[in-house]
Amino acid sequence: MCGILGICLADQDKNVASELFDGCLFLQHRGQDAAGIVTCGQRGRFYQCKGNGMARDVFTQSRMTGLVGSMGIAHLRYPTAGSSAMSEAQPFYANSPFGIALSHNGNLVNTAELKKYLDEVVHRHINTDSDSELLLNIFAAELAKYDKSRVNNNDIFSALEGVFKMCRGAYACVAMLAGYGVIGFRDPHGIRPLLIGERVKEDGQRDYMLASESVVLRAHGFTNYRDILPGEAVIIPKSSHSPEFRRVAPMATYTPDIFEYVYFARPDSVMDGISVYRSRIEMGRKLADNITKRFEAKSLKVQDEIDVIIPVPDTSRHSALECAVKLNLPYREGFVKNRYVGRTFIMPDQEQRTSSVRRKLNAMASEFYGRSVLIVDDSIVRGTTSMEIVNMAREAGARKVYFASCSPVIRYNHIYGIDLADTKALVGFNKTEHEVADAIGADEVFYQQLDDLVACCQREPEIPAQELALTPVVSRTDEYNPISLKGEVPPIDGFEVGVFTGDYITGVEDNYIQELEQIRAQNQRIREAGLNGGMVDAKAESEISMFNSGDYS
Repeated sequence: MCGILGICLADQDKNVASELFDGCLFLQHRGQDAAGIVTCGQRGRFYQCKGNGMARDVFTQSRMTGLVGSMGIAHLRYPTAGSSAMSEAQPFYANSPFGIALSHNGNLVNTAELKKYLDEVVHRHINTDSDSELLLNIFAAELAKYDKSRVNNNDIFSALEGVFKMCRGAYACVAMLAGYGVIGFRDPHGIRPLLIGERVKEDGQRDYMLASESVVLRAHGFTNYRDILPGEAVIIPKSSHSPEFRRVAPMATYTPDIFEYVYFARPDSVMDGISVYRSRIEMGRKLADNITKRFEAKSLKVQDEIDVIIPVPDTSRHSALECAVKLNLPYREGFVKNRYVGRTFIMPDQEQRTSSVRRKLNAMASEFYGRSVLIVDDSIVRGTTSMEIVNMAREAGARKVYFASCSPVIRYNHIYGIDLADTKALVGFNKTEHEVADAIGADEVFYQQLDDLVACCQREPEIPAQELALTPVVSRTDEYNPISLKGEVPPIDGFEVGVFTGDYITGVEDNYIQELEQIRAQNQRIREAGLNGGMVDAKAESEISMFNSGDYS
């Protein structure tokens, strides 16, 4: 799961880097592991700055001064399969053909066959374990088939058709062709989000932005925006004239990843016509209904068994508050969060995750002492964090600790871009709710039901179309807009819920899951060998294709 951005300014004498940097800050929640920006100047040269760390640390003032050009793309990396090598920071770059930079959000699930094809058929060297580098090189190989000194939009769309035929999995991408323009495309299932926005300036010129979430578009004045549809691509010329949209692959399904709404996206974002905030409010209501039924089945009243509802900050706050309102119980902030500690479920081992939870959260005894508390979190993954939270509540004097999850039981790998854990490391794997409660030390655990979660994530027709991100970016002429959304917006078929059911939208992925486990094991061996001074086939420290912009001292 990553954050991606692309901007094309109408004024070609203006540098886009500062606006890309500002956009990265709005998407920082989507990836804190690495950040990168590539811009393109008028003469077609690329300028790059990227590295491990938060956007504010990577994009220093001295480095930003070297990012020249009126169009550019950016990336915020969330590591998958335990990898956080600097060489895998994006955007990735390929010098042939034409010069291409690409940022990718998602995971490909047929990486083994793509590596084989790139090696044996088109002879392109792959220097990292990132599937994003594979995707870039597939695109480059498809473009190279035209053997032309210059390409046009039809060539690019045709090359993307080849990418869609070969690449399987989740991918929302922004790319940039040197001296040509910015490109956006989304996989045929629409698993990962991608939106395009238009900003009309006082002189009538139009700037365009591609982004993972609507919050970035609205914050930067791109008030006319919509989602890129599954299987759709858009090309924004460097002059920022009339983007061209085309369906380059049939829409297989329209099934966004439901975990975006549970946990990953900002609450003030709207993706695929669904308000994240409203979805989380509904999750709180449905959770309250489930809790009430569970107690009533034992002839008990919720209000007699629970004294207070406390969220685990930050994602679960809106759900917890609505749950408290529905149950007519007090809502209290019992945990104080240290905002300078990253996510715990991506840490490599249990000991680090446990100590990080203690650094990240502190329980206030005044809200726990002598009380029966219901703690609400967005999800329960490995159970390490949940167990520590329960322990902290008991240490603060809680008489009873109930634990509620806004999502259903996570029993399977998340294979499309969120590196939760190996299946066997998930606390919900092959366990009942009672067994999960025992594992994390809670008196009882309440999970959201999957049907209820799906019901929470629905488009609401009473919301204005602009807020629903359904307003089409209308090109100047119909010939540039072959997919017009002036009529009905395609309905969402459902959601990608394989993390709960094991049924993935792209089909049976046993081979890929085994490959994931091998990669995790390999990365662990590399870490251990590095600590012991051993020589292994380690990750490259830095990417070799381009130097970073500016002083790196």
